[in-house]
Amino acid sequence: MKRQKLENLLDEMWRDYLNLNPEVRGIYELFQAVGENVVNDHIALRTFNLEKTNIKRLAKPFKDCGYEKKDTYHFKGKKLYAEHFEHREAHWPKIFISELLVGEFSEKTQEIIEKLVSQMDEGITKADHFVCSGRPWDLDSETYKKLLEVSEYAAWVAAFGFRPNHFTISVNALKSFDDVEDVNKFLKAKGIPLNTSGGEVKGSKEARLKQSSTLANLVSVDFSDKTIEIPGCYYEFAKRFTLPNGKLYQGFVTSSADKIFESTDQKERKKG
Repeated sequence: MKRQKLENLLDEMWRDYLNLNPEVRGIYELFQAVGENVVNDHIALRTFNLEKTNIKRLAKPFKDCGYEKKDTYHFKGKKLYAEHFEHREAHWPKIFISELLVGEFSEKTQEIIEKLVSQMDEGITKADHFVCSGRPWDLDSETYKKLLEVSEYAAWVAAFGFRPNHFTISVNALKSFDDVEDVNKFLKAKGIPLNTSGGEVKGSKEARLKQSSTLANLVSVDFSDKTIEIPGCYYEFAKRFTLPNGKLYQGFVTSSADKIFESTDQKERKKG
């Protein structure tokens, strides 16, 4: 029963992700076309650390299906905190949930975010599909821009609500690509722009994890006053390395993840 419940939830998250980001399907199919069986390493979610929307709320449906918290992460510059979860059965993707530390922002910014969250029906947070339910509040473009001035992360959550921020292809499971650099070369040859913040490859063999990601494509978002194009979601690629005990490292590297977050940053798009 729990297995089917988890399969349904992950499938719903994947469909939501593809609907918002149709170019991801094209990337997925590029790997399939060269004979790869694409395996998902992890799924990332973003939220605010308020009572209705904190990590505990988003993690509940996963914990109900056998996931356990494994580690915590702090991103002081971006004012974020995160946790990652793993299932007892290792073939299921890891879940990485980050939250904005709202209380560390100005009273004006706190008021904007709290006003948005106050519009939420408490019941929606208790539904399993809450993690891919979208934006549950009204938002105008000027409020979005005000948040964008202080935190790209805050503006993204305000605009898109609750849904996967990215899925991640496991490079370890690929047959034709030995490392992240090979994946990047393949993608660039297809004209797919990559996040270059901190370099195209984040991390190292010594850190036990290498990562790269596409830049989030612009998507049309309906605000209460107008429709504008803003960065949506992105696709990530991760190569994990062996620990001294012979097992693959399963955690995340804060300095690398900090730069991966910037895959949805409009300033990254302007670099290109």
